[in-house]
Amino acid sequence: MNLTPAESPPSAASSSRLDSERPERKSAVSTKPVSQDGPQHGIGAVSITPLATKLAQYLSPSDLKKVKEAYRFSDEKHLGQMRKSGEAYISHPIAVAEICADWKLDAQAIMAALLHDVMEDQDVKKEELIERFGAPVAALVDGLSKLEKIEFQSQIEAQAENFRKMLLAMARDVRVILIKLADRLHNMSTLGVMAPDKKRRIARETMEVYVPIAHRLGLNSIYRELQDFSFLHLHPNRYKTLTKAVKAARGNRREVVSKILESVNHTLQAAGIEAQVYGREKTLYGIYKKMRAKHLSFSQVLDVYGFRVVVDSFANCYVALGTLHALYKPMPGKFKDYIAIPKLNGYQSLHTTLIGPYGTPVEFQIRTQDMHRVAESGVAAHWLYKSSEANLSDLQQRTHVWLQSLLEIQKQTGDSAEFLEHVKVDLFPDSVYVFTPKSTIIALPRGATALDFAYTIHTDIGDQSIATKINHEHAPLRTELHNGDIVEIVTSPSSRPSPTWLAFVRTGKARSAIRHHLRTINPSESLELGKLLLTQALAALDIDIEVPPAQLERLLNESRAKSLEELYLDIGIGKRMATLVARHIMSLCENENAPSQKSGSHSVTNKLEPVVIYGTEGAAVQLAPCCQPIPGDRIIGQLKRDQGLIVHTDDCEVAKRLSSKEADRWTSVVWGDTLNRRFDCRIKLLVQNEKGILARVAAEINESDANIIHVLMDQEKYQDRAMIHLRFTIQVENRVHLARLIRSIRRLHGVERLERERG
Repeated sequence: MNLTPAESPPSAASSSRLDSERPERKSAVSTKPVSQDGPQHGIGAVSITPLATKLAQYLSPSDLKKVKEAYRFSDEKHLGQMRKSGEAYISHPIAVAEICADWKLDAQAIMAALLHDVMEDQDVKKEELIERFGAPVAALVDGLSKLEKIEFQSQIEAQAENFRKMLLAMARDVRVILIKLADRLHNMSTLGVMAPDKKRRIARETMEVYVPIAHRLGLNSIYRELQDFSFLHLHPNRYKTLTKAVKAARGNRREVVSKILESVNHTLQAAGIEAQVYGREKTLYGIYKKMRAKHLSFSQVLDVYGFRVVVDSFANCYVALGTLHALYKPMPGKFKDYIAIPKLNGYQSLHTTLIGPYGTPVEFQIRTQDMHRVAESGVAAHWLYKSSEANLSDLQQRTHVWLQSLLEIQKQTGDSAEFLEHVKVDLFPDSVYVFTPKSTIIALPRGATALDFAYTIHTDIGDQSIATKINHEHAPLRTELHNGDIVEIVTSPSSRPSPTWLAFVRTGKARSAIRHHLRTINPSESLELGKLLLTQALAALDIDIEVPPAQLERLLNESRAKSLEELYLDIGIGKRMATLVARHIMSLCENENAPSQKSGSHSVTNKLEPVVIYGTEGAAVQLAPCCQPIPGDRIIGQLKRDQGLIVHTDDCEVAKRLSSKEADRWTSVVWGDTLNRRFDCRIKLLVQNEKGILARVAAEINESDANIIHVLMDQEKYQDRAMIHLRFTIQVENRVHLARLIRSIRRLHGVERLERERG
């Protein structure tokens, strides 16, 4: 494993050897590999001397003395504690500190790496760390430590809360995540002794959260290693098979690689370009991912090897590109300029794919030495190369903006699982680059819409969006953006976020801002709805709504709600499940032997009062657009997170699919007696394509006292006659009104078929 991004590429003279064939850097604390088949990374030993030698190269004697004091404290606290592998536990903090030392992190970070488990495992208080090592070190250790033993409703909730704490600590000090990534890398390298199910769980967690974070921060060495370790433990058999195939391919393709290296070196020297050229092998996971995505066998993956060209200046990147294009023919559409438009994590290089000898496609990456350093170490380059800090200001600024957005999302999100969901979305590595009208480049996740763009500019712009112009043409807010689009947002002070926006926004910032707005409007409606839903759930369990004060106080404490009204509000907006809260209350009552349980047999429950729908409710109750229920339809309600109650017809296919997954989120609903509004529904007609047919249908709809909202037409051949489909969105009072309208239209000449359209 090579965790030293500072290491210069090999000279041209020695560059005929592939990166993957170089001997692995042996950890100074390494004693033995964990797996013969896995990525080679050693398990630490107890001695600190090699680490101290490494730190002495860049830390002052006073800082080194502080680090040794932190080591002695950690060694004392972990005395007698063993790892699953049977080694002394202190070997793990030392290994983590050594990885951090490769990045040349400061003394505070190295001390935190050595102490990172003492709060969690040895019950050392933060106050003690502050007293002995100072507040900055204690803050880092606290950010790395899991939460104290709080009663969570599930393992998922506990895990989400731990991630939330860590990511927020990272937003305040990026060293937290650098130490955590070093910790995760060493843990992944020693995962072989764990049970198979635990290995898969940790590997999946690493792939879903830590790998994207490493990529987002530009830590490519860690990113690639964590990917391969996760691949090893998620799919061990596939990993072993692919490892054997790659080893066999090295011998078969050695001649091709040597020929390309020789030709490229000779051509660049002839052009007067000073460059270092060396081969690199795709990671096993990279090969596997390509095989899966394109349904290829290993023999069909031709670009297992690529080449990196490191030149001495910015201008020579493009000169080298032209020289290589003259040597080998480029593949159309396979050129990317990440120098002009860097990736979100600051990565810069020119990428081109050429047709090499024997028709083999070969990828080249061309970059300067500074670009190479940033490409390998990302934000860690801030510590590694302080002399070139000015060149990295753009990367640091990008990272700072993203980290601050975490704090903004946290302010708008009260739920840990929801916060983690938003962050995962923003960690998605693929990006599109669009322009503001003033030509500022904005990077967004692939699949982002114009509304995501608006929220990226500013939350207020997103909240007040009404339309957009993409490349100077009007388009809906839901329009997906593509590279190079020029996006302009049209706003109105009277516009407010709609619940339907959640269906198409892509970024965590947009989603959290919309949900924050929805949960703050009309809270009285959501509160009443939550109270009714909880009453229903308690009645189903034969529990009185009047919970004794002692149990109520404990319920609020364990639910982390400030008041009963807040609990009702959370239920009303779908943040909490009424059935789970009711069961929690029942368990409290049973534990306290409280008399709040109703008398009588449990087999006879009270008749549940369904939620009454009048159609005039605000954001707390919405009619589902998929089936568009109208009075007279049999209906059911889905409690959706931060959108309140969504009403479907009971035969809606979407509702059937959703209810099979989350049955607890569904409740009985009925129409009210007094409905003083009209409801949207869709009808579909097959009519003869003749003069005046649209006018006749529209006139009949008007005569039936219905209102036309939208019309859509499409032509098709039907039974050898020219027919046309007409689709109307109309407003009616109820099913009786709709039935009367349908009978009237069916009597018209030229109408072949008519039905209510759903879905």
